[in-house]
Amino acid sequence: MVKENMSKVQKLTVSAMVMALYVVVLYFTQSFSFGAYQIRIATALYALAYLFPFLVLPLGFANFIANFLFGGLGLLDWFGGCFVGIIVTAIIVLIRRKGWSRWLMILPIILVPGLGVPSYLSYLLHVPYSVLATSLCIGQSVPAVCGVVLVNVLQRALYPKATKA
Repeated sequence: MVKENMSKVQKLTVSAMVMALYVVVLYFTQSFSFGAYQIRIATALYALAYLFPFLVLPLGFANFIANFLFGGLGLLDWFGGCFVGIIVTAIIVLIRRKGWSRWLMILPIILVPGLGVPSYLSYLLHVPYSVLATSLCIGQSVPAVCGVVLVNVLQRALYPKATKA
């Protein structure tokens, strides 16, 4: 399924490219990626951990960098976003290792940020947790579906023989 024999240099290169892509996507979508109501399209890239499990930490760090550059809410948001990114991608790797359906990736991409981020954003923005959790879960549904579609398309393109079997 996944090219397991990538060299360290290849993994580092892919990690850097995905981190850069995360930051660039967030830059162009920042008008609706931050605040009480957000659709963070960049989190669709979390699904790439299904194909490339080594992306767990890089995607968390990409979230840290993006929140640092564009978020403006300080240390709690920087580290909170990093932690949430690592948790989401680690769950996605678990889904892959267990052989569960790729469509299950939708759940961590929606629920971990949707329920985790409001735990500190409600304090920072002075908005009730339930309001933030509801809006973030709704907003995360778009990138969650996009992430699964992205993985399906990439899998067919990168590994056509494995997909036909």
